[in-house]
Amino acid sequence: MSAREVDVAVVGSGHNALVGAAYLAAQGRSVAVFEADVVPGGAVSTVERFPGYRVDRGSSAHLMFRHTGIAEELDLAAHGLRYLDCDPWAFAPTPPGTLAPPIVFRRDLGATAESIAAACGAREAAAYRRFVAEWTPRAKATMAAFGSSPTAPRLGRAFWPTKGRASLTQMSRTYLASGDQLLDEYFDDERLKAALAWFGAQSGPAMSEPGTAPMIGFAALLHTLPPGRAVGGSGALTAALLSRLTSDGATVALGSPVTALRRAGREWEVTVGGPDGARTVRARTVLAGCHVLTTLGLLERGGYDAGRIAGWRRTIQVGPGVGMVLRLGTTAPPAFDGVQLADQSGLGLLTADRGHLARARGDMLAGDAPRRPAVLAMTFSGLDPSIAPAGRHNTTLWAQWYPYALSGGQEWAAVAEAEADRIVAETQRWAPGFADSIEHRFVQTPASLESELGLLGGNVMHVEMALHNMLLFRPVPELAGGRVPGAPGLALAGASMHPGGGVNGSSGRIAARLLARDLRHLARWRP
Repeated sequence: MSAREVDVAVVGSGHNALVGAAYLAAQGRSVAVFEADVVPGGAVSTVERFPGYRVDRGSSAHLMFRHTGIAEELDLAAHGLRYLDCDPWAFAPTPPGTLAPPIVFRRDLGATAESIAAACGAREAAAYRRFVAEWTPRAKATMAAFGSSPTAPRLGRAFWPTKGRASLTQMSRTYLASGDQLLDEYFDDERLKAALAWFGAQSGPAMSEPGTAPMIGFAALLHTLPPGRAVGGSGALTAALLSRLTSDGATVALGSPVTALRRAGREWEVTVGGPDGARTVRARTVLAGCHVLTTLGLLERGGYDAGRIAGWRRTIQVGPGVGMVLRLGTTAPPAFDGVQLADQSGLGLLTADRGHLARARGDMLAGDAPRRPAVLAMTFSGLDPSIAPAGRHNTTLWAQWYPYALSGGQEWAAVAEAEADRIVAETQRWAPGFADSIEHRFVQTPASLESELGLLGGNVMHVEMALHNMLLFRPVPELAGGRVPGAPGLALAGASMHPGGGVNGSSGRIAARLLARDLRHLARWRP
């Protein structure tokens, strides 16, 4: 078989694409990965932004991936992947101007309940124990539903074990409720509710939206296995996947953008650009791991029905944006009252009331940056010193919500630094003196997230994670099975597809299963 004829051509090198490619290569299939960027991994990548600092370009903590079993199935530990537990997995520091103790969410439920009791009272601690007991099986069911193609029978099998004595109506209400409704049913303390709402909102939607209760409910599962921090940075997952791929004979071409996908008989013609000009690769199947709108553009350039694609483009909801990021090199970690560096291994939830979050979300919907940023602070250099020089720290500040298109015709390039200053100032309210510790700063706006990482519209989840865009509806019902009608041998993966954004890998595994079936079918037809 020539280098220009492969079983599987993979478009993009995001972690979902690489997961799918790795499964297929492990089955003995010839696999070629084509990536437009010179850095592999998409939003799961780590680079040296500042001298001696290993800085993530996108994701940092891997919350879902460790619950999928993919690392074990692909034996990624043998290819250098090592996770450190983020334990505590989250903390809500003492609010500015108060003496309230911090709330620290540890893997150990008892220790977490003790922290909640000290900060919010015994009643809230007991309610949290009940929340974890009731939502752990539900969160496990959600992860089971995320692990396979979203068909009604499969979803029914995943969620049915959680029914118990509840009627289908009661069970549906549980999963379709808003996150705020869940919080109000369990808890009285607004500060605890705000911390859990901010955790749930990392998926993008406001917790006032229907169907967001499971986004908060996932927190219960973190008491069984907390988020993982890959040693060396988030990109260590990509490095392990690449090592696995090359050991199984796959090839990876960086700086090689796919520019068109054309169906030719029973195969695909994949047009690949590069410094030496365009070339055509013939592939029996294609795994498209880039943004779904990017894939539709490649198909359109390959002759697919432009009218049909235009209809999908109008329907797929990228949304108004999600957030912006500051990557910082500092002389010290943030000095949150009552929170030592050892307790900053997870997500720093810098909010004390849900009104703060609601106002930030409302500002974004109006096309404005939030009047008061809602910040998530992460300093993983305390957990993994390899990502910063000795005596220095690597801090990420993620802030929501920020619009991709600013009102009044403003451009992100003109306001990025001023908005970054406001995010630093908000963090300084919680950690006095923090601003003075900053030596290096790299700002990622919704516009630069799009230009650098291909996150269209600045949405790190590709497509809005609202209820009507999930499960059987992601990104639209016609494409939800990971297939494009009239394009046999093509499977879709990535955050655009079920189960959605975040570091998960399941959409890549699902795509690999689809293409393995296609390849078996093609083998029966081979002359």
